[in-house]
Amino acid sequence: MTNAHPHRAPHQHSDPGSTARPTCCPLLRPHPQSHPARIAFFDVDHTLTTVTTPALFWEYWSTAARTAPLAAGRALPAAAGVAREERNRDYYRLFAGVPAMELGRAGARWYGGFRVTAQPFLPAPLAALRAHRAAGDLVVLVSGAPRACLLPLARDLGAGLVLGCEQLTDRWGRLTGEITRPMIGAAKADAAAEVMARHGADPADCHAYGDHSSDLPLLRLCGHPTVVGDDPVLAGHTERDGWERLPGVESLVRIRK
Repeated sequence: MTNAHPHRAPHQHSDPGSTARPTCCPLLRPHPQSHPARIAFFDVDHTLTTVTTPALFWEYWSTAARTAPLAAGRALPAAAGVAREERNRDYYRLFAGVPAMELGRAGARWYGGFRVTAQPFLPAPLAALRAHRAAGDLVVLVSGAPRACLLPLARDLGAGLVLGCEQLTDRWGRLTGEITRPMIGAAKADAAAEVMARHGADPADCHAYGDHSSDLPLLRLCGHPTVVGDDPVLAGHTERDGWERLPGVESLVRIRK
């Protein structure tokens, strides 16, 4: 594992002109136990946050004075009829040629503004995360959102680990626009399983939180799955399998009405 800062110590990749960062950032804060008994895995968008981070960050990136020139001539790819994994790859291609350090700095600036919006986080999942921290559990964020946004969020909420996309860079530290794999669907479960094995945690004792049917592999992996929101596929599991459920963004819309 390399340093948690997104621009340092890239690993050598099969292409001698590009490098890859590990999916698993090291612990952002030391855990009191080298092998925590329980790990709580949280998806981010619409599980913890009230927004879709990639879209919101792109809006910031493409309009902020410092970064708008880097976004010139580029636009978010169409979502209709495109698999989530491919959309995730297309999203990161928007940043081809961007210095990785600049992306990291922009993520920190974006998060500073996002954090002071009216309601950045869903109350119930945020309370659950804080309860896990108070109980001594290792909190892990698992998301396909940009790591530049996830790292300041993780530090703010006290998460110990971030599992995200591996962005490739060239020898000069510029993003190639490619990732090794989207952190969506089964990839989330695979990454979580690696963390549990590394820390000696029993999956039966671990918790997972997700809001979308693509989170199903992660939720099934853990002994204590919790559905956030009203996704119809996940709602079926709450009824059939007795999974826990917390209110999601839909509840905020109903309250505002």
